[in-house]
Amino acid sequence: MAAQPPIISATVEQLAGFDALIDVRSPAEFAEDHIPGAASFPVLDNEERARVGTMYQQDSPFAARKLGAALVARNIAQHLERDFHRHPKHWKPLVYCWRGGQRSGSMATVLAQIGWTVSQLEGGYKAYRRKVIADLAVLPARYEFIVLHGPTGSGKTALLEALCTSGGQVLNLEALAQHRGSVLGASMLGDSAPDSQPGQKAFETQIREALNACDPARPVYVESESRRIGKLSIPGVLFDALIASRCLRIVAPLEARVAHLLERYGDVYRHPQTLRSRLEFFVAQHGKNAVEHWQQLVDAGRFGELAEAIVRAHYDPAYRRGGDSLYRHAHEAQVLELGSLDSNAIIGAAHAILHNSGNRHAD
Repeated sequence: MAAQPPIISATVEQLAGFDALIDVRSPAEFAEDHIPGAASFPVLDNEERARVGTMYQQDSPFAARKLGAALVARNIAQHLERDFHRHPKHWKPLVYCWRGGQRSGSMATVLAQIGWTVSQLEGGYKAYRRKVIADLAVLPARYEFIVLHGPTGSGKTALLEALCTSGGQVLNLEALAQHRGSVLGASMLGDSAPDSQPGQKAFETQIREALNACDPARPVYVESESRRIGKLSIPGVLFDALIASRCLRIVAPLEARVAHLLERYGDVYRHPQTLRSRLEFFVAQHGKNAVEHWQQLVDAGRFGELAEAIVRAHYDPAYRRGGDSLYRHAHEAQVLELGSLDSNAIIGAAHAILHNSGNRHAD
């Protein structure tokens, strides 16, 4: 009898170089977070995993293993027939599950028996998650962050995007969080947006990936944020680094800011009923009468008046109360005055910032 082909043990530090990263955890586990670049090929789906776990607790481990083995075998066969059969003999996948145990071991064994060179991640996703946490504790100290500072509507996000497209290094936390950071920011992706944000673990994984892609010899631009973006929290070490970083304050006329908000939040105004309901958030701070007036502006389609009213009553006072005090160097920030926040002005500002930054580092 031929010896079983070996299954190679790989560590988190060896993730590069495989032809595929195969995540055999349940779809729910994969959705919560996964190793970047991994594909989901569950050996137990959500319901099957729950059934096996319940049987393990309420019946017996042996009965649960029998059920689990049948389900796993059936699912692996489906993956082979639907997907894996197309791969050549020199295909080299890495397989992982939660802890590098039976689920990934089952998949790896079958693939190795076929003749592929298969690796199994030592410690599974749990080991990768430990690596993410450890890296986020040290990575922020490697970079010089420059924080774009300014009240709501001053063009910070647009400028951050322009810096990126113009060759600057950016950490776009709102894009990673899928939320614009303000009270109405959850409307980014429509009515279901509150549920569209990634989980905290996935958010942290994306931050780690973004930081690892940056060059420590060049500054990293980031927008000023509060500790939370929607339902997600900025990792503590990173947030501490940001609030201690150099700031660039953006100043623009109120009229330009209102026009910019109408452009950037166009999706919000296309869902007036959702906007009306979300304005209820302001009742506790600004009273029912004020919110009812704002809702009347929504009904009348007077969105420019609405944006200006909310900026004057809520966002600007909130920025004066907390924006300057949160970021330690906000009071000594370099000021960038923009008369307009249209696309040409934003792109020109991005080019000027990068030019000045390049000169400063050359000196």
